[in-house]
Amino acid sequence: MAAGAALTLTLVLVPASSAGTTRTVTIGDNFYSPAKMTVKVGTTVRWRWPQDTGDSHDVKLRSAPKGVRRFHSEEAGSAYSFKRKLTVAGTYRIVCTLHDEMRQTITVKR
Repeated sequence: MAAGAALTLTLVLVPASSAGTTRTVTIGDNFYSPAKMTVKVGTTVRWRWPQDTGDSHDVKLRSAPKGVRRFHSEEAGSAYSFKRKLTVAGTYRIVCTLHDEMRQTITVKR
């Protein structure tokens, strides 16, 4: 860079709303609450186990839109949380591998 050349600084302002939001799902004794939810692309979903659920549960992505990397939480019984940012529009189906009746559907929209 030549001596005396001007330095240009470009600032990009990003609205706070584009940073994404977080939605919390409660894990109870054999259920996710809510069992169905709709969120926007970029939303982080946090599954939370209460202090004592009475049983161990996990969160496993059973099916998702093409290109989404599969995820599976640890098995936990209490005071645990697991989160994932959902960046692809489509339907995500979540299951607890320990309890067939524990299912959740998350619809992600643009």
